[in-house]
Amino acid sequence: MEFPRPTDADREYFALLIPDDPAVAVKPMFGNLGAFVNGTMFASLLGSDVGVRLSAEDLAELAAVPGCGDFGPGAKGIRGYLALPAEWRGHPELAAAWVERARAYVATLPPKKAS
Repeated sequence: MEFPRPTDADREYFALLIPDDPAVAVKPMFGNLGAFVNGTMFASLLGSDVGVRLSAEDLAELAAVPGCGDFGPGAKGIRGYLALPAEWRGHPELAAAWVERARAYVATLPPKKAS
């Protein structure tokens, strides 16, 4: 499967959205980036798309926002994730608020065990 590649501007935008929290780690993934808390990804950059992992309630709320859609490689996307609207690039505070909601949600999940 071919993964889209982010530009330097995409990487800078993603970095702008990630909370300044010592518990957060940003790691490369298949030429893209993932943001993790307790070993679980809460936000990801795939090409120019930013996706967030949210609770069922937050997913339903975000899904109602125009411009949101499936997130991930392939037609189906990754279950539990939505892509933030591309139009929010001009309003990073909107995107950052949803990335923070994703971080807060994932922080409530049990930590991933090291493999």
